[in-house]
Amino acid sequence: MERWARARASGRNDRALPQASPPTAKLQQKRPKKPKADRDLWVFERQAFGLGYASVAGVDEAGRGPWAGPVVAGAAVMRPFFHCEGINDSKLLTAEERDHYYECILDGAEAWGVGIVEVDEIDRVGVGRAARWAMGIALHQLRRRIDYLLVDGFLLPEALVPQLPIVKGDSRSISIMSGGILAKVTRDRLMARFAGQFPGYGFETHKGYPTPEHLHAMDRHGLSPLHRRSFISIRDRAALEAAAYAGATNGPEPRD
Repeated sequence: MERWARARASGRNDRALPQASPPTAKLQQKRPKKPKADRDLWVFERQAFGLGYASVAGVDEAGRGPWAGPVVAGAAVMRPFFHCEGINDSKLLTAEERDHYYECILDGAEAWGVGIVEVDEIDRVGVGRAARWAMGIALHQLRRRIDYLLVDGFLLPEALVPQLPIVKGDSRSISIMSGGILAKVTRDRLMARFAGQFPGYGFETHKGYPTPEHLHAMDRHGLSPLHRRSFISIRDRAALEAAAYAGATNGPEPRD
């Protein structure tokens, strides 16, 4: 059985949680709507409180799509009815806004955690499993018992608590949104630091995502130890170019 603790986080001795099916979630999802500035981001958390759950966490990840760098997850238990004006899905914020809301989240969180899974593990097990490991590590780093879990898009059976996957949860739930911002800011800061270790690749700019500049840097310098060889080696040149120019069209940080 795979161990979440194989991946590097704040501490390598994180205990693995056994695989099991989570209790059936009782909350009902609503049809996704376009985010509004005045939308209620506590809908799902409030429903959970109404069912008797006292400690509700949200978890999200960043870094599924890049050619280079780790996958990072963030988890948060927010102080009831925390509000930070203008907070949104991390992908809809500027870097400066994310930094602002990162600090706001730390001030408003009852507990928070971050999980990091490195490139060698991503290459070994695949990015999907690596992302789940990162989420598990982030939840373990909360260092507290949670009663209910909100996840962006899919179930996390390893968590062993009642949970609800929410479509577009990173724009609909304050807990998931907060976890996503923690993950994104942490990963961006790591990539900026890696840019100093591996100059010439532009990691501080594209953060490892597919862009023409990133592709040209790989042509000039080859692959760095930070590159996901499982991503790049299985793709032909035409596919790499298509991904790079899609990134240029859609922005350097597409939805993970």
